[in-house]
Amino acid sequence: MGSLAASMDLAGMRRKALLVGGIALAASAPGLMADPEQFFRSYLVAYLYWAAIPTGCLALLMLHHLVGGEWGIVIRRMLEAGTRTFLLVLLLLAPVLLNLPRLYIWARPDVVAHDKLLQHKAAYLNTGFFLGRTAFYFAAWMLLAFLLNKYSTAQERDKTNGWKGKLQTVSGIGILVYGLTVSFASVDWVMSLDPHWFSTIYGVMFMVGGALTTLSFVVIMLSRLAQAQPMAALLKPSHFHDLGNLMFAFVMLWAYVAFSQFLIIWSGNLPEEIPFYLHRFHGSWGVIAVALLLFHFALPFILLLLRVIKKKAQVLARVAMLMMFMRLVDLIWMVTPSFHGERISLHWLDLTLPVGVGGIWVAYFLSQLSNRPIEPVEAHLIEAPHAAVEGGH
Repeated sequence: MGSLAASMDLAGMRRKALLVGGIALAASAPGLMADPEQFFRSYLVAYLYWAAIPTGCLALLMLHHLVGGEWGIVIRRMLEAGTRTFLLVLLLLAPVLLNLPRLYIWARPDVVAHDKLLQHKAAYLNTGFFLGRTAFYFAAWMLLAFLLNKYSTAQERDKTNGWKGKLQTVSGIGILVYGLTVSFASVDWVMSLDPHWFSTIYGVMFMVGGALTTLSFVVIMLSRLAQAQPMAALLKPSHFHDLGNLMFAFVMLWAYVAFSQFLIIWSGNLPEEIPFYLHRFHGSWGVIAVALLLFHFALPFILLLLRVIKKKAQVLARVAMLMMFMRLVDLIWMVTPSFHGERISLHWLDLTLPVGVGGIWVAYFLSQLSNRPIEPVEAHLIEAPHAAVEGGH
């Protein structure tokens, strides 16, 4: 097994991530003092953005164990490292859990007392049940991550096919658990920001968006790893081509799901549903909606159609960077109007807090990545590359 830390300065990358994250969080501290309401609203967006990556890693890892393919072999160790960050992700949720009334109107007794609909939904939307469900989500995700990493380590030791069967069994059950838990988590953490509105496809939107964020992050990391051994000797242009195809598929799926939700709600024209889009299509929010159409779908769609882009690691990584930025824009567009309605209210904390939370998470991710060999146990199944990765050096 190859030692990535020996050929790439992961410790230096961790220090830089921690430094950037620490500076961004320190810069955000005055915002907490000046406007606590805005601070926690921006923090929620930052948390949702980065929490999507470990859950996405879990989903893609289980998908790989079920369907196979070289695309999953070369990113398997990164996906496993991502699933080992759930404890940190749980700790990062603490500021949200400690400030529920600031974020969710259903957690304010004075508001519920004057709202019949919230009283009707109180059996589900109450602080105790919310915390219990959140604990269940993390327990399920951490159990799946523990089993997948445990069996992967055992497979690495004795290299027998029996562990592959166990990984497939866990993944088959885990995919179902993942779908249910992420759907309910998206309803609890995001959709309940506006408890008068609902969508039956909301959870799917978050699963697709999370997978797209994860794939983009993995491509960026893999383009860096392609510059060092042992990954430089293992990676082929076809691996980036496959990952680019997956990104392309999820870009189309995101557009399909987003348009399906819009079409159903807009054609229904119901008073309890239509305000979601009325708030987001008017004024400056409408400009952001157009930007999402152009840069979250149209431009990536065109770029990812081109084989030459998908086979060049550094070029594909730039497309992935665009996607990661647009994923943040999409989250801001979905979350922030729940607090401000049609009035656009972008704040500098919407930028500093994602960088701060991201710096802490990336540093912990890199520590997990360096703890185990980067070269997967199935590396022998990859055919020897005939040419170096284009753009990888």
